[in-house]
Amino acid sequence: MRRLRQLAQRTPPGRERYIDLLRALAITMVVLGHWGVTVIGYDNGRPAGHSALADLRWAWPLTWVAQVMPVFFLVGGYANAASLTSRRRRGGSATGWLVDRSARLIRPTTVLLLVLAAGAGIATLRGADAAQVREVIWFATIPLWFLVAYVAVVALTPPMYALHRRFGPAVPVVLVVLVALGDLGRLLGPAVLADGNYLLGWLAVHQVGFAWYDAARPDNRAGHAAPRGLFRRGLPLSGRAGAVLLGGGLVALVLLTVAGPYPVAMLHVPGERLDNAAPPSLALMAAAAAQLGLILLLRRPAGRWLRRSGPWQAVLAVNAVVLTLFLWHLTAAVLLVGLLDALGVLPAPPVGSAAWWAWRVPWLLALAAVLAVLVAVFGPVEARTRRPAATGPAGVGRRRLRAGLALAGYAGVLVGLLLNSLTPEEGPEPLGLPAPALVAYLAGAGLLRLLRSGRDRPG
Repeated sequence: MRRLRQLAQRTPPGRERYIDLLRALAITMVVLGHWGVTVIGYDNGRPAGHSALADLRWAWPLTWVAQVMPVFFLVGGYANAASLTSRRRRGGSATGWLVDRSARLIRPTTVLLLVLAAGAGIATLRGADAAQVREVIWFATIPLWFLVAYVAVVALTPPMYALHRRFGPAVPVVLVVLVALGDLGRLLGPAVLADGNYLLGWLAVHQVGFAWYDAARPDNRAGHAAPRGLFRRGLPLSGRAGAVLLGGGLVALVLLTVAGPYPVAMLHVPGERLDNAAPPSLALMAAAAAQLGLILLLRRPAGRWLRRSGPWQAVLAVNAVVLTLFLWHLTAAVLLVGLLDALGVLPAPPVGSAAWWAWRVPWLLALAAVLAVLVAVFGPVEARTRRPAATGPAGVGRRRLRAGLALAGYAGVLVGLLLNSLTPEEGPEPLGLPAPALVAYLAGAGLLRLLRSGRDRPG
């Protein structure tokens, strides 16, 4: 508590505290949403989980708010633009920024993968079925689907921010148009045309975060010329702009879902022909616009509330371990289900029944207790990640070599995470994770770690 008070007291007056609140709320809603919507039952005598949304059609419109991944990418765009601009102002390079930015993402992820692989290996040695081990680890690593896209947009931040500085809001508009073209592939064929939406959709939201940063930080402080485009000062942050975005986004969302071909739910629903989130669809872009409008409408009252010490300290506490919460929340579910099943007290009431609803509260409380233990153990890995100061220039050849190695490191991490997510859950894997995925990830993470420890000295 003392450290939190000190951090709160040292907060710069101009910090956009609302961004930190949105990040904390987004991850908290993801965790509670996954826990709350998961149905635990038995399949051939073994515990199995699936989404309750297929049985709760009335809840589909609620996903317009509950699908908060756009909020996280919006906040990520703001934070990445702010840190990259600060780094360059202090004489650092984009390569150095990429290497240092990777630490906060990759260190907690590496710990998760190594712990899961070790646990899976021990279970296999003790006679557990390798296919069942893979199924459990696959479920625990579902959050890595999101991390694939986020690591990719971080790696692309330097060139995408340069595009933003040059063309402003035209960039996300073009990206949304490309998302719409990809959706035509899903609707009319071939469906492979929509695969690019996994990146294009989240890049579009990330770009809007750049515009927010430009609006909140005047151009004379950012040290750049104003972006050219419709909004020369970045994203309009007024309540009027929020109302326009909220109304326009909701109208577009209703037309696309109720009257159009898209599902109403913004989360995966088993049996639906389309999935609005995988990959991101035009309907999800409309939902993101409506969410942005609501965010802008609440910005001023939330900002006043965050000036109080208590709420701000709570936001700081969550943000210190925000990725740890996200990465481990489904592992907490696996551990709790395994424990209750071993004790023979795992309830499996029908979805929507009185017993199922009554079980939601103790279920969430028990999961929160398990996750609190995991965060206490693994949270310090994230919370203690240091932010090194910018270093001076190096030779041109060395800068190019470091840039190439940094990109190779990011590529290894992305390939590893993607291979794990694309590998079917049914296949036998003694370590729970596909060996090529683990090797590629560790190679990329190790390369970035070496670059981080061997930063250039001031020239």
